[in-house]
Amino acid sequence: MLKEVCVGSFLQGKMAESRGADRIELCDHLDEGGTTASYGTIKKCVESLKIPVFSLIRPRRGDFIYSCYEIDIMKEDIKLCKGLGVDGIVIGILKNENEIDYDTLKEFIELASPLEVTFHKAIDEIEDPVKEIPKLKAAGVSRILSSGKGETALEGKEILNKMIEAAGKDMPIIVCGKITKDNFEEVSKEIKSSEYHGRKIL
Repeated sequence: MLKEVCVGSFLQGKMAESRGADRIELCDHLDEGGTTASYGTIKKCVESLKIPVFSLIRPRRGDFIYSCYEIDIMKEDIKLCKGLGVDGIVIGILKNENEIDYDTLKEFIELASPLEVTFHKAIDEIEDPVKEIPKLKAAGVSRILSSGKGETALEGKEILNKMIEAAGKDMPIIVCGKITKDNFEEVSKEIKSSEYHGRKIL
């Protein structure tokens, strides 16, 4: 089982690595839901850490419905991350009806190629995340980060287990939602995924 740690700085990334993290998701402003980390932070993590670095691409806090200007910013950040050598990006974009903006998502994925692409918790804003899995696969998404529409993974376990079943073995569902080292055993027993995510998972 892979454990991904969400970190908000280079030092947190180093600490996560030393504690046995399999991968980090690198962000800034974690207390506000996360935004894209600085150039210097991304560069230092990529150069210094031996574990994979996935970078969040998110220009601001709040919802996942972005203006054309914000989309341009996200595209530039994708190019920057790709140039710095990250292993993957974490991204999500919705339309006004809380539907996935597949047209823009495909542009992001094409721009990021050959990086792995995680579709993040924007999926939990969708009425039925399970139905979106075939479309996300077809768009080129590598994995999905979700708490199953719950505040915690355990609250969302019914939807998460359906998502895992629908995704099959070729698309990991990264289980998240207040997973800690203290409740990990229970979470992994109730929700049998190959990947788990949290700030305090180790």
